[in-house]
Amino acid sequence: MLKSELIQRLAEANPHLYHRDVERVVTTIFEEIAQALCRGDRVELRGFGAFSVKRRPSRIGRNPRTGAAVAVTEKATPYFKTGKELRERLNDGAAAGEPASGD
Repeated sequence: MLKSELIQRLAEANPHLYHRDVERVVTTIFEEIAQALCRGDRVELRGFGAFSVKRRPSRIGRNPRTGAAVAVTEKATPYFKTGKELRERLNDGAAAGEPASGD
């Protein structure tokens, strides 16, 4: 699902809200999650999952074309772990013959 599709579905489900207000709310939520991760905080949405940052230490890598050693700097990558309720919902849906992809 694209961000625009999410906004559209939320706007349709809440006809009393303006489309621009729904868009502002979704954008604000995503921005707050991103800012929290930049600060190194963990963001937990109960029943859905948790966002966190994993650090990858610096290392010596290899250029695949030349085989030369290359210094790779430390990196921070976002990580998402699904919540128990979401995992159960996905697995129960798949067992009942429903498509797990939501299509």
